[in-house]
Amino acid sequence: MEYNKAIYSLIKQLFLESGLSKRRFAKNHFIEDSTLRDILNKSDYQISLITIYRICEGQNMTPADFFKKVQDLHPDAKLN
Repeated sequence: MEYNKAIYSLIKQLFLESGLSKRRFAKNHFIEDSTLRDILNKSDYQISLITIYRICEGQNMTPADFFKKVQDLHPDAKLN
């Protein structure tokens, strides 16, 4: 699996586990609604590091914890 798809997969999981609407999840994670929609729906979306940091802030986790969760969820993920 491509590493960016593994990142999107974790964000989708966090969104689904939250039980929030897309709008509320985006607001709680300091990102635009359109950014969340792109992450959830576009396979070629290029997520920025700032967006990942904002999502981490909304989840009360460090970026290191975020990327550890990505690796735990998808140990086969590779950079292309």
